[in-house]
This record gives sequence, C-alpha cells and structure tokens, in this order.
Amino acid sequence: MSSSSSQSPSDTSASTGQASPGLSARALAAPQSGIVEVVNYARGREGLIPLWVGEGDLPTPDFISQAARDSLTAGETFYTWQRGIPQLRQAIVRYYDRHFHKTLGIDNVFVTGSGMQSIKLSVEAVASPGDELLFLTPAWPNFAASAELSGARAVGVPLSFTDGKWQLDLDRIAAAITPRTKAIFVNTPSNPTGWTATQSDLVALLDLARRHGLWIIADEIYALYFYADARAPSFLDVMEDEDRIIFVNSFSKNWSMTGWRAGWIVAPAEIGQALENLIQYSTSGVAPFIQAGACAALDHGDEFARQNVVKATMSRDILCDALIATNRVETLRPDGAIYAFLKIDGITDVRAAALDIVDRTLVGLAPGTAFGQGGAGFMRACFLRDPLHIRTAADRLASYIAAL
Repeated sequence: MSSSSSQSPSDTSASTGQASPGLSARALAAPQSGIVEVVNYARGREGLIPLWVGEGDLPTPDFISQAARDSLTAGETFYTWQRGIPQLRQAIVRYYDRHFHKTLGIDNVFVTGSGMQSIKLSVEAVASPGDELLFLTPAWPNFAASAELSGARAVGVPLSFTDGKWQLDLDRIAAAITPRTKAIFVNTPSNPTGWTATQSDLVALLDLARRHGLWIIADEIYALYFYADARAPSFLDVMEDEDRIIFVNSFSKNWSMTGWRAGWIVAPAEIGQALENLIQYSTSGVAPFIQAGACAALDHGDEFARQNVVKATMSRDILCDALIATNRVETLRPDGAIYAFLKIDGITDVRAAALDIVDRTLVGLAPGTAFGQGGAGFMRACFLRDPLHIRTAADRLASYIAAL
C-alpha cells in the first residue's frame, strides 16, 4: 500500500529491451529499475549516505522480532489461515479504531505478503485485461507496472506543480475517465512528492468515483507520516459503508519492517472470498511467525511509530531548509510521507546526475525519471534517517549544488 506503500529495490522505470527467447510477452514487458541502477553503482562505498530507497535506518525493534522468535520456538511453521491469523486481523481492527476512530469487522481485513502484494491483488480483483486504471503522477512506479503486468492499462494523471507545491487537479482526472476505466489509485500521503490529499480532495475524488461506478484503491501506507496532525486525512473519514474502496497497507514504514514483507488489505466483506482465492493462488498465506511479529507491531508499536515520525519531521526540516537555502532547489517541506522531491536548477539529466552525486558527495538519491510522468528533472531523497546523517547529506548536497 506503503506505501505505503514503499520504495523497494524492485522499483521499476524502463523495460530491458533485451530479447529472451521462450519467455512470455508479459514477462518481457516487466520494466527494469531506474533506482536499482544507482544502488548497484554505489553499493558498498565507505561513507555513503543512502537516501534512495523508502526505508528508515533503524532495524526492526526487538519486541517485534522477539514475538516472531517465540512463534518459531513454539513450532508455528505450518500452513495457516489464508486471510491471516485471527489474532492479527483483530489487531488491525484495533489499529483502525485507535488511529482512525473507524469500526471495522474482522471480515474486512486480509493479511498479505507485503504492501506490494496488497496492490497486486487489488488490481487483479477489480480489473480485467484491457481495463484502465487511473493513478496520480509522479508516482511510485510499482502500481503502474503491476497493473500492466495484469493486462490492464495504467493511465497516469499528473498532479499540478506550482512554486514547489503539488496539488490535485480534479478536472484532469475527470477528463481521463473512459468507458474502460475501472478504478482510481490514490496514494496519499504520496511517494515520491509528499502531496497529501485534503478532506475536500477526498470528498471530490469519492464523488467522482461514485458518479462513474469506479473503485478506489487507496494506498494510505504513509498515513501516520503527516506533519500537521496525528495522521493524514483518509477516505475512512468521508466514505459510506457501500462505497467501493479497497485500502492497501504495509508494516514496512511505521515499524521498520521493510524486509519482513507483510501487509494488509481492508475491503468490503462481500469481496472477501475473491480476495482469499487470490491469496491462495499467489502465496497461500503469510508465515505465522511473521504474523506474530506483526501482531506485536500493532499492539505495542505505537510509540515506536511515533518516534519514527518525530525523527522524520526533524530530518525533513533539516534537508529541505538547507537545500531551499541554496536558492537553486525548487521544493517545499512535504506535507506527508518520508521523501523530499527536488528540482535542482541546472540539472536536466537526473539519471546522470544521480551517478555523479554518488561519485562527488557519497549521497545516494533516486532519479525522478523512475517515477514516471512528471518526474523528469526531479530527484527523490528519503529522509527517514538520523538527523545528524541528514545534516551531513544536506551539507554535501548544498556544496555540490553551489559548484554547478
């Protein structure tokens, strides 16, 4: 959902263009990563500050890992509930009650093998080959790739960008709807831009979806990474029970669990059997010891998540303020998520610049071209790191920019 959703080393931006006899056209169409190229170029360099992928610098806290270890010791290594163990689904229900004041039923909750799988299953649930799915760009590229690999057509609709700020353009979305459109994918707070929908934005999007009979796939992975309140506005705040919304989410960002590959879906109970079937024929469920760790994250991890947000706030301000002060960077402090999306005056080839910045500063950034339409000319930096490291990275980048 991470991301959210979340930016992983499988992030994608351009196809290989290489012939591989015997493989399907769909497999060959899977795009290569525009971020991993930079990661592989710089991997292992001493003194490198990696800001390219969407994860923090802390390992998973021990209270989560211990719960998984205890589960393994207890022999919980067998096949388990396809929809997730009841204890974890109830913990997800409690999470929404605490943070969103929303009462869900366990029948609304489905445990998945990552936010990425949540997105993939949601796409397969609502779209047939040839259908169209709208999404806001610039965007984490895995949604579009997932849609295309499922045989659907992903249609990017640009956010507007003025004076460093990203905003929703509802007219553009309405103009992109065709008879083949089945859903709108909405990631808020957004990766990579930090754009965060207002409640008015959400009402307008929901009204548009209702008028056209569309699903909304809501990626609210970064909901707690919101810098004006305890959490970002959510479709849960404005929806009715009958609305066609699928929420995708992940354990990765809040609780430093990117490597665990665990996530969840919240959806109408009436599509539950279809989602369970899709889980059955993809992973057949998430390992029970991973789910035990996820239970601990939800039930005992609010303070850890809060401290992650405190750190992100400090680091966001350090990085953005230092770069804005150069008078060569167009950006603002993002409203949400964990990324600064930067346009540096004088840089047009961001792929080449990302490699050059590694060589000259030992700071790893993601090229904006990896994020599709509207990303050219930008670079993304993940600031969910120790503020002291972010200060060093900001100083290095400011010196680099001054020398351009």
